[in-house]
Amino acid sequence: MTTMDGKKDGLWENIKTIIYALLIAGLFRTLFFQPFWIPSGSMKETLLIGDFLFVNKMAYGYSRYSCPFGMCPFSGRIFGSEPERGDIVVFRHPGTGADYIKRLIGLPGDRVQMRDGQLWLNDEAVPQEPAGDFVEVYERQGSAGQFPRCENAPVGQGGECRKSRMIETLPNGVSYPVLNISDGAPGDNTPVFTVPEGHFFFIGDNRDNSLDSRMPRQVGGVGMVPFDNLIGRARHVVFSAEGRSLFFVWTWRSDRLFTRLQ
Repeated sequence: MTTMDGKKDGLWENIKTIIYALLIAGLFRTLFFQPFWIPSGSMKETLLIGDFLFVNKMAYGYSRYSCPFGMCPFSGRIFGSEPERGDIVVFRHPGTGADYIKRLIGLPGDRVQMRDGQLWLNDEAVPQEPAGDFVEVYERQGSAGQFPRCENAPVGQGGECRKSRMIETLPNGVSYPVLNISDGAPGDNTPVFTVPEGHFFFIGDNRDNSLDSRMPRQVGGVGMVPFDNLIGRARHVVFSAEGRSLFFVWTWRSDRLFTRLQ
């Protein structure tokens, strides 16, 4: 026969188990890997809307933004390691506080510029090689239900949405695809940006569909990102859902399971 004290003890054990599980999950998320879901197309084709990945928080050490809501009780960065040019990085937007994911292009002291859609780094053009087209179906994507932008617009629903693809190679040998939607887009020509000490310059691979360091924060962009705002590095897509929710298992893209990012 179960006593009232026995029921209380059983309830308390269940509560403690839940508390311990939450503490362990919170510690894991804070110290090691943070889940991240791709909500926009700014990093196509490297990252697609609906990709789910874990961000390695140990890659660059820890700052206040390593904790949820920026609540780590210290300033500066501890156990810090410098990021490398070409890394795909999740960082906290210096103005809005939102989490962004972009490619790191400019290191402290670098001179960065876009000329007619081509990246220039320290006064030298970064090589690009034509690589055909990136093709996707013109249909609503992700939880926001937005249509993709197409170089061959207008495109009817269900048609082929195309963007020109180039393979860009940074001075350290990192190569990745970049996409073009239109010539003469606002980010295709910029002044020369000199990256200040302790900051980094980020650009999205989908060059004409990305708010990034090419635009200052005062007008809705990202501007230079302080080292303290870096959260971690993305290396693999765990799985990917092309539907409205990650929980719609039947919409998962089988070809993107455990895909290594370039």
